[in-house]
Order: sequence, then structure tokens, then C-alpha cells
Amino acid sequence: MTDEATAGPQEAQEPPVPLGEGEQPPAPEELAFDVADLPGGALAALEAVLMVADEPIPAVRLAAVLGLPTGDVVDLLRTLAEEYRGEHGGRPRGFELRQAGEGWRIYSAPAYHQVVGAFVLDGQTARLTQAALETLAVIAYRQPVTRGQVSGVRGVNVDGVVRTLTARGLVTEAGTDPTSGALLYRTTGYFLERMGLTSLDELPPLAPYLPEIDAFDGLDGADGTTGDV
Repeated sequence: MTDEATAGPQEAQEPPVPLGEGEQPPAPEELAFDVADLPGGALAALEAVLMVADEPIPAVRLAAVLGLPTGDVVDLLRTLAEEYRGEHGGRPRGFELRQAGEGWRIYSAPAYHQVVGAFVLDGQTARLTQAALETLAVIAYRQPVTRGQVSGVRGVNVDGVVRTLTARGLVTEAGTDPTSGALLYRTTGYFLERMGLTSLDELPPLAPYLPEIDAFDGLDGADGTTGDV
């Protein structure tokens, strides 16, 4: 007797039921949560996702994350946008929810652009002191260098100035000197950007006027600090 004769009847495969308008396909996996059970419900859950988005998120993606129909998520997004504008009796917020391209994202409200601009630019437009400019020039032309070597060229202690340049993002640590163990410093990509350069090769030919860094070896302490010069 053949296997075909002994095999049981095959279960009939039912054709898939067409989705109605506005219906969503079933999720491939069950979600581990129900947004309705979370504090604040679906609106709060939607806000939580939007707060970590660094680019506009399509409504269909938000729907997949929350386990809700896309149409319901679009309604929630519009509700949040109205709420942030103060249309439901609350105060207008300093941020707003906007649709940008094919997605949604939270932005600071245009009415507060001057305040936001002042915060973003705070400290970025302050002019460097003469001491900072001189120190930056030595590092740029003789990098990588230690603070002790820079101090030797300038004739003064530069520890504080180097910390300022590092905080401003113009210089950064570049390992340690194999002889003294002192920290080495070099300029950053932000330095090139601020100077309008694409590489250090475009620096003006100032280096021949600076003394060789090797002449100032031994000025760094064993712990990488510089002595008073």
C-alpha cells in the first residue's frame, strides 16, 4: 500500500480574506504590551516614542510600534498637535508636533526661535583671547604636542588655556608622549571647519617661524602636568 493511500486527507487551505478599507494586516508577533494599559494610554505612549525620534517618523511605523491601526494613530497625532497649540484649553507649549514630509516629529515652536538660538549659540560666538589664539596656533602647527612643549614656546603656563580650547572643541587629546607620558594634543575637525579649511595642509606657512618642538622636551612632569615657566 502506498504512502499516498495511507495518508490522511489534506486540510484545505482557505484563501486569505481581503482587508477592508482602513484595516491593518495582523502583526507578525504579538506585542508584549497594550498601550491602553500604560499610564496615559496611547497618547502618552505616542509622546514617549516621538520624544526620542531624531527624524520624522511615518504614521504607519508608529502604528506598528504601538500596535494600533494607522488611522487611529493619525487621529492621535492630530490631537497632540492641537493640544500643544493650546486648542483644548491648555496653554500653548514651547514645542509643537508637525508633519514633515512623510513623517511626524516634535520641534521647538517658531515663536521661540530667538530664545532657542540664544541657548544654542551661547558661548560659541565668544571671541578667543590673544593667549588662546597663540596657544591654538602652536598646537595647530606643531601637533601633536604636550602642554609643556606649548608652554615652552609661549613662555607661560598654558594649562588653563588648553582646557578652554578643549572645552570649545578646537583641540582634543591625542594619546601620550612615549617619553614623558604627558598628554598630547591636536586640533579637531571643528577647528578646520571654523577656519574654513579642508586639511591642515592649507594652513598659512607660519611654521618656519616657530621653534622646533624637540627643543622643549622634558618640560612635562611625569603626571603629564606642566611646571610654571
